[in-house]
Amino acid sequence: MSQNQRSILIADEMHPSLFAMLDEAGFAYEYQPKITRQGLLEQLAPFDGLIIRSKTTVDEELLNRGPSLKFIGRAGAGLDLIDLVATERRGIRVFHAGTGNRDAVAEQVVGMLLCLLANILKADHEVRQGIWDREGNRGYELGSLTVGLIGYGNNGSATARRLSGFGCRVLAYDKYLTDYGDQFAKEASLEQIIAEADVLSLHIPLTDETRRMINDEFIGRFAKPFYLINVARGEITSLSALVRGLESGNIRGACLDVLENEKLNKLTPDQQAAFDYLRQSNRVVLTPHVAGWTHESYVRINEVLVDQLVNG
Repeated sequence: MSQNQRSILIADEMHPSLFAMLDEAGFAYEYQPKITRQGLLEQLAPFDGLIIRSKTTVDEELLNRGPSLKFIGRAGAGLDLIDLVATERRGIRVFHAGTGNRDAVAEQVVGMLLCLLANILKADHEVRQGIWDREGNRGYELGSLTVGLIGYGNNGSATARRLSGFGCRVLAYDKYLTDYGDQFAKEASLEQIIAEADVLSLHIPLTDETRRMINDEFIGRFAKPFYLINVARGEITSLSALVRGLESGNIRGACLDVLENEKLNKLTPDQQAAFDYLRQSNRVVLTPHVAGWTHESYVRINEVLVDQLVNG
């Protein structure tokens, strides 16, 4: 892509490393991390590019206010906030930094899973209270389990590479890929994962098809109780269904970096009931959407994004 001093509106908080990279690449830009939706609608018109993180929804209304837009950069992996049909219709290029945080996401998966299998959080809490319960905190070895990955893109494949070091069997299903099995994961059907997995880890985008994919019916299809990991998008998993799975024993435990509704002060009654159950359970590990949110990935995302702007 020829820069020609193309002007970019940066509408989200960014690591300061981005600005030197844009300067070196010859882009002009305005940094407005506090801009509101209304402000964006009013000011977008003259800009060739828009860079966002996760607060900005790019829909028809916004695109209509950006007649000069030629590209949109998403400083992250997910594109569910961008109307890709509308951007394609307008010939607007969409870039994202899917490779920028894949290593961080993969490490988060392994860390959360080990915490759950070895009862690390539960044991830590008990010891701090003066409880020394060895038998009650006997754990399971990751290497003894079969892990099923749904989605084998950047995050799924990076997770498989980390898991391979533990000696566990890894199955991967991705409906959009063919011949993707490698030394880290065996290509599998969804039915095989449902039949054989002890652990299910989600690495898929949020779409109309995947929204609430993890529901009562899906959980009930598994041949044996399993651990669920979601570091993708919260809306993929119905928390009420997850709670019912934990109560019935169909789900042995869960690692959740994302929630169906992450605005914890605005939960519906059903969501509140589910969240209250999950947060008191010692079979659940919760983190606040930080998979991929490391000091290193914060910079790497910018590097990947600017490289695409220049060469994409």
